[in-house]
Amino acid sequence: MDFKRWEKVSRSLLTIKRSRTGLGLFAARAIEKDTRIIEYTGKLLTTAQSNEKGGRYLFTVNSRWTVDGTTRRNIARYMNHSCRPNCEPEIENKHIFMYARKNIKAGEELTYNYGKEYVDEFIKPHGCKCSVC
Repeated sequence: MDFKRWEKVSRSLLTIKRSRTGLGLFAARAIEKDTRIIEYTGKLLTTAQSNEKGGRYLFTVNSRWTVDGTTRRNIARYMNHSCRPNCEPEIENKHIFMYARKNIKAGEELTYNYGKEYVDEFIKPHGCKCSVC
């Protein structure tokens, strides 16, 4: 399936609405385990540029590159953190795709683990508010 068509299908699976931690991304219908759900998109920055910019929507691809997911066109940015997530990012050639780690029910919030560095800097000071914690 070509990327543009996949992106359109992907967006039809998702909805943005209020969650316990603000806005969140939710499954509009059931999603099977191992399904590629969405790409985390944005401008590709060097590590030096991302360190200078800072912010909450920076997603490290590798030691040299980071995706700046600040743009609202990147609806994957609405996926919240969870200590027991139902999604997992996979990096493929500087692209970040979110995959279902398990079967996800319609109406369920899509979450992934943001990683220790992000949690320590942005979440820990205020306390984790994921459904597990």
